[in-house]
Amino acid sequence: MCIDVRKTCECGAASVQFHLRDNVMSPEVIRRVFCPSCPGNTTLSPEEMLPDNGWVIEYDMTLARLLAKEKLALPANAVTPALLFDEGYACWLEMYPGEREAIQEERESLLRLRKQDQATYLRAISSWNIERVNRLKASGWRKALRA
Repeated sequence: MCIDVRKTCECGAASVQFHLRDNVMSPEVIRRVFCPSCPGNTTLSPEEMLPDNGWVIEYDMTLARLLAKEKLALPANAVTPALLFDEGYACWLEMYPGEREAIQEERESLLRLRKQDQATYLRAISSWNIERVNRLKASGWRKALRA
């Protein structure tokens, strides 16, 4: 069963969804989220925070290490914010926050093409996705860099 994990950033401007791979981590592992609009008075603590293209996720590393030891048999020093995010244990549901809404118009355009010409649609959807991921990589989105 997948748990729907949503967090609102500290300034309240954005709400994001998270993915918890295999439900190893609990939603409480994600302590706070800061969007690019959140006031910049928070000092980045690499031991418990992960920056991603202007966004910052703060993790409860005590809880994360406990769950990783219990469910993954990982030593405490192996559990870092980067591991939680990069291995999908507590990361964005999408490639970046708000992706689903941002690409909606592009996807609808491609779906219209599907009704007109299936072969052209298949070529277009493939190249669109490759180009989109390349743009996200160039923009520095962490999840895209690992795709």
